[in-house]
Amino acid sequence: MHRFSFISLCVVGLVVVLFSGETRTAEAVTCDLLELSPCLAAITSLKPPSSTCCSKLTEQKPCFCEYLRNPTMKQFVDTPKAKRIATTCSVEYPQC
Repeated sequence: MHRFSFISLCVVGLVVVLFSGETRTAEAVTCDLLELSPCLAAITSLKPPSSTCCSKLTEQKPCFCEYLRNPTMKQFVDTPKAKRIATTCSVEYPQC
C-alpha cells in the first residue's frame, strides 16, 4: 500500500507540474520537472538510474534550486531517493 501511495503521489505531482507551466533559466534550459520522467523507474524502485535519466538530470541541474523553492515540486526532488539518484549520476545536489 505504501508503494502504491508513493507512485500515486508521483503521478499527481507530475500532473500538477504539467499544468503549472514552464520557466527558463539564464542558461536557456527549460525548467520542466517532466523532463526528469526517465528517472521515474529509479525513483519508484531500487533500479539504478539509466543513462538517459543521468543526462536529463545533468541538463536540469540549473533548475534544481527553483524546484526546491516550489513547495509542490520540492516534495519530489528533496527526497533521499532523489539525492541517491543525483549521487549515482555524479550530479552535485545543490545547496540553495
